[in-house]
Amino acid sequence: MDPTIRHRYHDDILREAMRRYDIGPGEIEPGDGFESFIYRYNRAGERYILRITHTFRRTPELIHGEADWINYLAAGGATVARAIPSAGGKLVEEIDDGAGGRFLATAFAFAPGRPLSEAGRTPARLEAYGRLIGRMHALTKDYEPGKPAWRRHSWPADSVDEVERHLAAGDPAALERYRALLRWVAALPRGRDDYGLIHFDAHEGNFFVDGDTLILFDFDDCGYNWLANDIAMVVFYHVTNTADPAGAAATFLPPFLRGYRAENALNPAWAALIHNFMTLREIELYAIILRSYGITPDEVGAIPHAWTRGFMIGRRERIAAGQRYLDYDFDWK
Repeated sequence: MDPTIRHRYHDDILREAMRRYDIGPGEIEPGDGFESFIYRYNRAGERYILRITHTFRRTPELIHGEADWINYLAAGGATVARAIPSAGGKLVEEIDDGAGGRFLATAFAFAPGRPLSEAGRTPARLEAYGRLIGRMHALTKDYEPGKPAWRRHSWPADSVDEVERHLAAGDPAALERYRALLRWVAALPRGRDDYGLIHFDAHEGNFFVDGDTLILFDFDDCGYNWLANDIAMVVFYHVTNTADPAGAAATFLPPFLRGYRAENALNPAWAALIHNFMTLREIELYAIILRSYGITPDEVGAIPHAWTRGFMIGRRERIAAGQRYLDYDFDWK
């Protein structure tokens, strides 16, 4: 989290958010948040999530766009955690931070269930995973924001400049490869069936399984991008740090794509481009992690978080060598 945001946050901000969402003092508890303050709360016998972020990260309009799209998807039958209005009927509550900025509070329905890793990665659940992503892609083709100002960011996002700045400080090989991929992706078609508003972070940590139903949440990174890139992100996180990445992909993709095709058709030609999308994410994540921990590539072995450390060990060398992220031949026919 941005240190300035953390410094400006205090109990009065939370109390004001609780007042606006009619949350009693004994009805709320802290949750896990990386870029925002997250809480779980109860109201009228129902469970919800309260997220508090800052205008340093997102404008009120972008948060409105996120909430608007989520509720559009829910209305279209996608199983997503709806955005919930405050007691005053607002989807985004703005709270002055006392220093010229604002905290932005948003509530969401609580997603019941448990992680896929606990529920079990059965073929039926992997197929449901694909159906959910496919349903969202089919719906997004007709989506228009409730207001033009609510339109989410389009590729390239601000993070591209940040990644380039960080790589320029000491990773010329990674920077050269990253810029080549940026030129490649900028030339891709942006037709209605190829490009639209996507979740862009729909990995297993961002949904729960309730029976065989998947409920997706955490739309904070949603933006306009290629539909195939949404799938690439799913595969990227599914295979990362597994003992046999190609084997994991071979087990995962057939039921996932079977479910996806039941909801949406995607040109098979995009399958060949998944590798480049995954490498783009590999380099971005590599740079973001170095920045977040304030470390050099030689210090990645000291990262305390096991998943992150496993991803980073040897990553600089793999990127410099031009290796594919996943040794697997995609085929969507």
